[in-house]
Amino acid sequence: MTSDTPHSRRAAIACGVLAPFGAAQAQPGLDAVAQDLARRAELQARLFNTGAMERWVEVADPAESFTLMQPFGGPATRGFDRSPAHLAALSAAFRDGDARIDLVQAVTSDSVAVLAYVERQEIAVLGLPKQDWSLRVTQVFQRQGAAWKLVHRHADPLVRPVLLQQAAALAAGRATDEADARNTAPSR
Repeated sequence: MTSDTPHSRRAAIACGVLAPFGAAQAQPGLDAVAQDLARRAELQARLFNTGAMERWVEVADPAESFTLMQPFGGPATRGFDRSPAHLAALSAAFRDGDARIDLVQAVTSDSVAVLAYVERQEIAVLGLPKQDWSLRVTQVFQRQGAAWKLVHRHADPLVRPVLLQQAAALAAGRATDEADARNTAPSR
């Protein structure tokens, strides 16, 4: 890969590292950028779910302008705290996980790429037993020089349909019948 290609060195490294993880398979009709970013998103999820946060930061490569709409709800956050203390807290909160992605849609241009997918994963979160934590995810990448930076992530746990009453309770900020309103969630 030469320096004038539209792929970043980090994306190439991430794609090369994916082989032992059983990377997302190539899908017909997707351009090379979408394929590379889909593989990177899957590796990103696997690293996060095993608590490998230092490596996750390298692969995810969040931009300074990164925004996050996390699956636990609440306001969007801006920026990403790369401090050792924050990475250690995340590492302790997310354990024993795995992941694969089911790509729903990919749209790319010369400077922006959007992936919409389902992150299929089982993981232990904040001491809860390992369970299905599949998420609907949209990630937006922006090319900055030769690198594709992660500029936005939105994830929600509504992979399965919910009843109107459950959706209304979530929208109003009320606990659903199985939720414990006293629980607090870590910032992803």
